[in-house]
Amino acid sequence: MDRYDMDRPRSREERLTEQPASRTRFYRDKRRGKVMGICAGIADYTGFDVGLVRICFIATVFMSGGSILPVYFIAGFLTPKRPYGFEADNADEKKFWQGVRASPARAAGDIRSRFRDIDRRLAEIEGFVTSENRSLAREIDQLR
Repeated sequence: MDRYDMDRPRSREERLTEQPASRTRFYRDKRRGKVMGICAGIADYTGFDVGLVRICFIATVFMSGGSILPVYFIAGFLTPKRPYGFEADNADEKKFWQGVRASPARAAGDIRSRFRDIDRRLAEIEGFVTSENRSLAREIDQLR
């Protein structure tokens, strides 16, 4: 769906059958791209620098004798453009999604461990607040 198509009214069937854009999918990045946005899309997908990906692509073109160019153009025509809503990603969110693309199981385990750590810290706070801590009660009374 193009950015300009978002303004047109859609039917109920279109809204119900349309899948939301996936952040784990490969897209070509036309905004940061030079020719078709494939190198910028690869850089966004993998987390490498765009300049490094372009240098590697140019080296691949020379080493292959130019036979990689049709693959590049076919990928440019078949790969969807990056959705408009993905443009406002901050650096932490971008890094998170690159980690999810690289290893979904490791990302899920990391999230699970973070939630366990938060749960443990909340339990410690709850235990401290609900315990019979006379010094805490005395300090609260002094504040009144």
